[in-house]
Amino acid sequence: MMLEDRLLVWKLRHGSREALRTIYHKYASDLLTLAANLLSTTDAAEDIVQDVFVSFLQSAEKFRLRTNLKGYLATSVANRARDRIRRAGRRRTVELSDAEPIPSHEKSPVQMVISGEQMKQLSNAMADLPYEQREVIVLRLHGDMRFRQIAASQGVSIKTVLSRYRYGLRKLRSRLNGEVIR
Repeated sequence: MMLEDRLLVWKLRHGSREALRTIYHKYASDLLTLAANLLSTTDAAEDIVQDVFVSFLQSAEKFRLRTNLKGYLATSVANRARDRIRRAGRRRTVELSDAEPIPSHEKSPVQMVISGEQMKQLSNAMADLPYEQREVIVLRLHGDMRFRQIAASQGVSIKTVLSRYRYGLRKLRSRLNGEVIR
């Protein structure tokens, strides 16, 4: 996959619209899920993913892929989500009755097993977490990022990231009273 991404980036730098289309279709769904989990609103998540791809396209000529493309794009989404929350000046939550389902073209086995009500409960529990803990959990589980990558993207130590992850999971378990299916 890394080699395929390198080839796509090379083609994009040389003007291939098809390369951008392929990158978008390959990662947009995962990035949208990531953004929606960080922001708890689908509209804001769509805006951020679109902004990330526009920015990526604008910087394509000078972009050099050093790690994996999905991790780079996921970090970009997390940074924009963090900036949006800072600008808002407060943490946004959604009432259970107002929660929107998070669209995804590909359902994981876990998503197929968990009922709609449990997904709503999980979404609300995630929205109640402090942003720093929610970001670490989402980047780890949805962004497939390693703790070291998350620490680098947040500018904190690995121990801080591990603590945020552990405390966030503990709060989720407590909030859901053990109702999360493993």
